[in-house]
Amino acid sequence: MDALSEAFAAVRMTGAIFFNAECTSPWGFRVPAVCEVAHLLAPGTERIVGYHLITEGKAIVRFRDECVPISAGDLLINPHGEAHTVEHGSPATYVDSGATLGQFLAGTLTEMTLGGGGEMTRFVCGYFGCERDADRLFLAGLPAIIQVNLRSYPAGAWLESSLRHLVGEAGQKRPGQSVLLAKMAEALFIEALRRYMEDLPPEQTGWLAGARDPVVGGALALMHRQPFHPWSLAELAVGAGASRSVLAERFMRFLGEPPLTYLARWRLQLAARLLQTTRRTVLQIAAEVGYDSEAAFNRAFKRGFGVPPGQFRRATSGSDLRLVRQEPDRRAAAGRSRARRPMPTRAPNGAGAFRTTPRA
Repeated sequence: MDALSEAFAAVRMTGAIFFNAECTSPWGFRVPAVCEVAHLLAPGTERIVGYHLITEGKAIVRFRDECVPISAGDLLINPHGEAHTVEHGSPATYVDSGATLGQFLAGTLTEMTLGGGGEMTRFVCGYFGCERDADRLFLAGLPAIIQVNLRSYPAGAWLESSLRHLVGEAGQKRPGQSVLLAKMAEALFIEALRRYMEDLPPEQTGWLAGARDPVVGGALALMHRQPFHPWSLAELAVGAGASRSVLAERFMRFLGEPPLTYLARWRLQLAARLLQTTRRTVLQIAAEVGYDSEAAFNRAFKRGFGVPPGQFRRATSGSDLRLVRQEPDRRAAAGRSRARRPMPTRAPNGAGAFRTTPRA
């Protein structure tokens, strides 16, 4: 059982944007916080993650007070979309990359070039989108930056080579190219998370650390694969190959809450997505996420989001989002759900579209 795969099956990536940067020393550019440019990148997309893949040369990336040297083959992912600078040499000024982002998206620019004519550094830069639920799963607890050198192992080197090829031929507009670039963005992100998980220290806690643990990861995989199932602690323990006490203790250690509390919150998150993205009735959604009555679902949803499901749907389909709390309260677990009947084994994706716009 693979918790990371099950989580990605439920929380889909929703596209990607790529463009090249070619810089000669000295040079420097500023990257704005994603929240400042999200309206340009992907209106309506819930979560945007930026990255840089350096294909030639070297550079320095500065986040807050951190100074991170990067060199050819390094993939740098910015999980939380924080502002930063990228530079080489001692630039007198920094180019604002956010100011030209609209031109990249419109196709009037195909490559960012800057610098003083010295040592060459080349990047593939980009963004990919995902659903907001990623914040509570594999993005939870991640540092400001994740750095992985793709050339240090065969699979990474293949990913880098494939991405460079696809971005390099973007101007030819071959059929299926946008889909391939979007899938490559997802593959890059998953590979970076896999490498990050492998390097976590034993004492690390959080969702990814829990997913790596055989017992907790097994229980997470079961709950994400069949969130509508009437799981009990005993049944989850059997599925994870552990006793109830061991599962409860390890789950609390890694995730800070009992397994059934986690399950109740995840069901409400799935329900919120279905309310926003489908026309199913409240009763249908209640059954799909594991509740045996509409009344029980309404009570649990209101505890979690502060408003009943119907009001949540109306608020999130309009402009008055102030009515809605963005995250289910953990106390929502008090309304433990019971499955009515088996439902489809995969939750609908239900994400807003993220433009897949490859740039040369």
